[in-house]
This record gives sequence, C-alpha cells and structure tokens, in this order.
Amino acid sequence: MGDVLSQGEIDALLSALSTGEMDADELKQEDDERKVKTYDFKRALRFSKDQIRSISRIHDNFARILTTTLSAQLRTFVQISVASVDQLPYDEFIRSIPKMTLLNVFEALPLEGRLLIETNPNIAYAMLDRMLGGKGESYNKVDNLTELETRIMSQLFQRMLNSFEEAWSSIIEIEPEMEQLEVNPQFLQMVSPNETVVVISLSTTIGETTGMINICLPHVVLESVLPNLSVHYWMQSKKKERAPGEEEQLAKTVRGAPLDVKAVLGESQITVQELLNLSRQDVIQLDRTIDDPLRVDVGEEPKFYAQPGKLKNHLAVQVTDEIKGEDEGDE
Repeated sequence: MGDVLSQGEIDALLSALSTGEMDADELKQEDDERKVKTYDFKRALRFSKDQIRSISRIHDNFARILTTTLSAQLRTFVQISVASVDQLPYDEFIRSIPKMTLLNVFEALPLEGRLLIETNPNIAYAMLDRMLGGKGESYNKVDNLTELETRIMSQLFQRMLNSFEEAWSSIIEIEPEMEQLEVNPQFLQMVSPNETVVVISLSTTIGETTGMINICLPHVVLESVLPNLSVHYWMQSKKKERAPGEEEQLAKTVRGAPLDVKAVLGESQITVQELLNLSRQDVIQLDRTIDDPLRVDVGEEPKFYAQPGKLKNHLAVQVTDEIKGEDEGDE
C-alpha cells in the first residue's frame, strides 16, 4: 500500500499540476513502468504457502504425539510445540545450527533420499540423564559421546521416528529408519548446498531444560508427495471400500468369539470373622428364596433368568426369560 498523503500534500500536488510545475502524463507514465523486484536465486521458494501450511499442520500433530511419547518414556514434564516453519537453502540451515550438535540422519521409504532431525545437545543430554535415572540435567559434551550414550540416544531417536511416521500417516505411509548419528554438521552433506529445504523448528522443554529440535526436509525428497500437501487433498473425503467378503468374515469372527457364561445361585455378605470360622456343615443364607429363578450372567452382564436342573448327569440351567433393562437395574 502506498503512503497516505496529508491534506497539505494533496493541496500542494494539485497546485503544482494547475501551475504546470508537474505533468500528469509523466506521472501516469512513471506509474505504468514495470517495477523491478529483487529475487535471490539462492533462496528459491519452491514450497507454496499452501504446502507450508500443510507441513505445519502435520508437525503440530507430530509435536503432540512426541510430547506424549517422551512424557511416558522419561516420566517428567515434556512440552513440545512448533515454533516456526521456514524454507531456505540447505547450506544456510547447516550454518544456523551449533557447530557440535546431535544430527539424526534417517531414511523414510518409499521417499527417496535422506532426512534430518537436529536435536540441541542440552535437550539430548536432559533426555539421556532421565533415561539413566537422573533429574534431567543437561551436559554439553557432545564431542565425546561414549558407546553407551550413543546407543541410548539412538534408541530415543528411533522412538521419535515412530512418532514421525504416525504424524505423516495421513499423507503417506512411510517407514522411517535411522541411518546414522552425527555430531558435526560440517561433515554432513545430504543434498547440494543450494537445495531448498523446509525447516520445522520445535520449541522443546524437558523438565527445566529448554532447547530446539529442528527437522530438515529437502524439497527433492518431498517432491513426490507435494500434490498431497494441498488443501484439496486435505478436504476431500475418501470413503474406504470394504474388500469382498470382509463383512461376512467379520460377522463369522464375532459369532465365534468365546463368552464367559455363569449361573448365579445367589449372593451373601459375611464378615471376615465369620469367614474365618466357617467349617463343614455350616449354612450360608443367600439373598434368594428357593422359588426365585437363577440369574445368568454373560460376560459379567446379567442377561437371562433360568431354573436349575440336570442334563446327562451334568448340572445345567434352562433359560426361562430374558432380563430387560429395568430388571437389570433392580439386580
């Protein structure tokens, strides 16, 4: 939007036009001239705004899933949320992260190429400290990880990848598999320096430690699924068609499911002292008379009335009536 002129400036402009100091045709010609806009080819914007919004939604979901996963695993306060989603050259991303940090390089078949999750050492060591029984304090000695620390962190990162898989399941079924754990970003060359990547920054709190987790997704890797990141794809309703015979097989499975059935002769309440004093020939009075029907429970739910009897030298019951809703409440 252009600058808004004050009333004095408008009066001065009209006066200049009326006296001939300014030419209206010249002003119109200047306005019609093509304006030059600076464009940086090193920062080519290859993701549309629509796609960036979709990626942001996916990783909002990832942040929620990861918060739940790490809370259960670490048994401490965990809060993760999306701080920003940006697209920039890969080289600029590498220069923006610490010189020594934790880089989880992984593949996500069927996508072709490698992806990256960078975890700030403060966050990584807070998680490691909790896994080893500590309070979740952070230590920044990422340059000399022991074999045990590397293995524990690799297991933690693989759980993060499981959450990543779940978050992306609405777009594409992927199988993330950790490939390597690096600490020096200068030795990591996943794509060309000028390749556009989308970087999702997650603001992370583990106990009292805060830091960032950055997810780097190269454009060349996501290119095959970019059409699925449109609003049209998200809004369209996809009705899953049942396979032939699926309903019949489901009904057959349900009909064949085992159920526990028991006939309840009656119930009673006694004290612990009376229970301790019970012996042979003692009589326990139940809450039913001999004329009352037995209650048949199916899966712990009262379903039928029945009368006792025998069938081929076995105790049995004969169903006499079905227990209605009101009768169940009276039990």
